[in-house]
Amino acid sequence: MSLATSLNTTGVAVSPEPLKPVSCQSSFAKRIFIGREGIRAGWRALMFLMLFGSLMIGFRLIEHGGVEGLRRTFSDRAQVAMTPLLVIQGFSIAFLFLCVSALVMSKIEGRKFSDYGLPPRQALGKDFWIGSFSGLVAISGALAGIFLLHGFRITGLAVHGTAILSAMGAWAIAFTIAALCEEFLCRGYLLHTLASGIGFWPAAIVMSGFFAFGHRFNAGENLVGDLSTGIFGLLFCLFLRYRGSLWLPVGFHAGWNWGQSLFGVPDSGIPPFHNVFSSTLAGPQWLTGGIVGPEASIFTPIALLVAALVVVYCHRKRQASIQKPASLALGVA
Repeated sequence: MSLATSLNTTGVAVSPEPLKPVSCQSSFAKRIFIGREGIRAGWRALMFLMLFGSLMIGFRLIEHGGVEGLRRTFSDRAQVAMTPLLVIQGFSIAFLFLCVSALVMSKIEGRKFSDYGLPPRQALGKDFWIGSFSGLVAISGALAGIFLLHGFRITGLAVHGTAILSAMGAWAIAFTIAALCEEFLCRGYLLHTLASGIGFWPAAIVMSGFFAFGHRFNAGENLVGDLSTGIFGLLFCLFLRYRGSLWLPVGFHAGWNWGQSLFGVPDSGIPPFHNVFSSTLAGPQWLTGGIVGPEASIFTPIALLVAALVVVYCHRKRQASIQKPASLALGVA
């Protein structure tokens, strides 16, 4: 009797059922696309970007009547002043589609929308206002340093009367919406998803680079300004890490940009428009930032470092105050 046969209960030799071959290709494909948490982080991030990109491109094509109209709009964009209304219109649409994309992905992943950094219940709450004030203080401090070295000077008011209030209010709304959009794009769903795959700080470095790259397309931006933008990204990731939401980074982001508009200095290479004060920047580029504005000045990294140290200090103090009552409750001296 050969090895390929065996005896059944009646003593009759039978052949065993042939073994079914295991599909190596299907197993390999599964390892590529599926991990311990389901679809791997990289594929989920790509799905999010494709969904968001499809919504944005589709909307713009409809809005401008096709590819040719869209091309003309982008070619003429550099000649159009960046007004509060344009900022509000552009970033509102983008933020809406970001939220829609995140909601779709939350259903696929079985998560809550608030897991991605913008819990609606905290909207415009304490963290947002602390961040807004901190951002305004930070840009004011950077400009004060440039002023002390004779690189910045306020020459007067750019607008008068009720136009002062309208300029301040319009830019406050515009920069808040812009900050919401940029923060949720760079430190919302994508950062949360990449962090689940490669860890928080590696993901933070990737997304901060993405944030800096996005500003590279501003007409007056340069390499120094890009590096500064990357530092902003890392600072905002630190805020997110310690506070657990994006409302503090959104506030800081909006407050910093609002301060630049208030003082009438360029914002990432974009000239000021409808600003409250008229001002001049004169001196070496390392001091003033040149046409990029104070974001490319040596004083911006210093201001951001101070902000980071303050956040770390406040976080540790808060943790210590939480742990101390717990120790006392347990009878620990």
